[in-house]
Amino acid sequence: MTSCSERSPYLASAVSGPGQSSNTPLLQLTSHMCLNRIHWHVRLNYKEYWRVKITITNFNYRMNYTQWNLVVQHPNFDNLTQLFSFNYKSLTPYAGLNDTAMLWGVKYNDLLSEAGPLGNVQSELLFRKNASTFTFEKGWAFTRRRYFNGDNCVMPPPDAYPWLPNTGVRPVISLLQPLMTILVSIIFSWDCM
Repeated sequence: MTSCSERSPYLASAVSGPGQSSNTPLLQLTSHMCLNRIHWHVRLNYKEYWRVKITITNFNYRMNYTQWNLVVQHPNFDNLTQLFSFNYKSLTPYAGLNDTAMLWGVKYNDLLSEAGPLGNVQSELLFRKNASTFTFEKGWAFTRRRYFNGDNCVMPPPDAYPWLPNTGVRPVISLLQPLMTILVSIIFSWDCM
């Protein structure tokens, strides 16, 4: 049985009060009712690279996760360039296909504390863009599957994700802007005469 609790000043008594079983999960009240959230956020989009921030948040007030692991499936893991604060091991069940990775915390980042202000761990991943396969269309930048400590984390379908541009922002100069600048300067110069 799992119970739910909103944040309140009486939370401490619910977490460790008399008659409270420490084996029964007490979750922070969320719309998804999961024990944790894995947030995969496309943080930066460079010309030749793109950066993702992963945040794992614990919503269970009665449980820490020590030596946790996260298995993620994404088609661009063969272009992983750099990883911060997590360890990485490629899981390649099929020869030539590197789309699955196991991530876990480095020594200072391997404890996911119970729900609250310290109940998260995070890292950033830097990927090189492969021009033949890279796209931000139809949710491509987001993971296909995620497993936290072996438990499947349900994902929305790819078409539910936002569509993003494939390259960094390029300034676009409209022809209207210089024409308006010339027109305004002519008008002001006639008014001054």
